[in-house]
Amino acid sequence: MFNVVLHEPEIPPNTGNLMRLTVNTGCRLHLIHPLGFDLNAARLRRAGLDYREHAAVAHHDSYAGFVDEVKPPRVVAFSQHGDTLYTDVDYRPGDTLLFGKESVGLPAEILEAADVVARIPIAAGGRSLNLANAAAIAVYEAWRQHGFSDADGGR
Repeated sequence: MFNVVLHEPEIPPNTGNLMRLTVNTGCRLHLIHPLGFDLNAARLRRAGLDYREHAAVAHHDSYAGFVDEVKPPRVVAFSQHGDTLYTDVDYRPGDTLLFGKESVGLPAEILEAADVVARIPIAAGGRSLNLANAAAIAVYEAWRQHGFSDADGGR
């Protein structure tokens, strides 16, 4: 339903957790290289549990390579500098939900090229959300807007 894209992720457990998230929400995970870890890292395996083998994960050498290959119809980038609240985005099937590396976020040129730059609010004095948590918030809002299509019926 949605593409979840991590631009040069640095922390293995975040990527492992997002493998679980994408399997459980019917999304596809895209990893933009370089990665800040080895894909066989123990912490990635632990966070991904047995979901790694079920996750639809694509690898791309660069963001430009991702765009050339996938040709996303619309990119919703997430940044603390976004002008649009993530709940005000009208998510569409096929949207790309793009997240930056944990230490610095997305590069300015990628933010400028995005169709929407969305922000997840945090309380005064907070600095940032964990990458896996931010992606989970966004994916579930997008999925909620589509009635949790293809869900198991809420058992």
